[in-house]
Amino acid sequence: MGLLGRSGDSARSQTSVFDALVVGLGNPGSPYARTRHNVGQEVVVELARRAGESLKAGRDKALVAEIRLGAKRAVLAFPTTFMNESGLAVRKLVKRYGFAGHEGLIVVQDELDLEPGTVRLKVGGGLGGHNGLRSITDHMGTQDYVRVRIGVGKPPHKDRGADHVLRKVPAAERQVLDVAVNVAADAVESILDIGIDAAMNVFNSR
Repeated sequence: MGLLGRSGDSARSQTSVFDALVVGLGNPGSPYARTRHNVGQEVVVELARRAGESLKAGRDKALVAEIRLGAKRAVLAFPTTFMNESGLAVRKLVKRYGFAGHEGLIVVQDELDLEPGTVRLKVGGGLGGHNGLRSITDHMGTQDYVRVRIGVGKPPHKDRGADHVLRKVPAAERQVLDVAVNVAADAVESILDIGIDAAMNVFNSR
């Protein structure tokens, strides 16, 4: 049984000295900081902070930090491409760090279909119109990777999805998202510690 608590994880552990690649999704640049679309980025920054590290520019279209979480080693990454090209960085990082395909890949994302502040875990499933997930799926050839989903709620109108995730967040909701970022960081640590199935039992029942 490997990192994610499933027997198929064994191939990954034989090819990489790292136990997980944790990718936080978002858009690069200060105009997008603290928007709903960048909560994934905030989670990997928080995980790096907890480990006493910081994300630094690498060679694979991403900011990267190599950390220890307890007995496990993880690569944290934030793609420096725009969201719809996130898969470029993920594919390069998977190859550089010796992961066997998607094994060990944990993607942290914003989720329109969850209420603001809700954190849920899943493996695979639909893409929900998320351009970052679509890019990763296209480049990896599978959607069966772990997702840590942070709810940001639905836009007031269906045709305003981009505005909803890219504009600044009202202060009260931003406080809710700040709590969710920390919960999501806890969830990543839990996945590494006890595996995805056990972690889902903990975080999906809240």
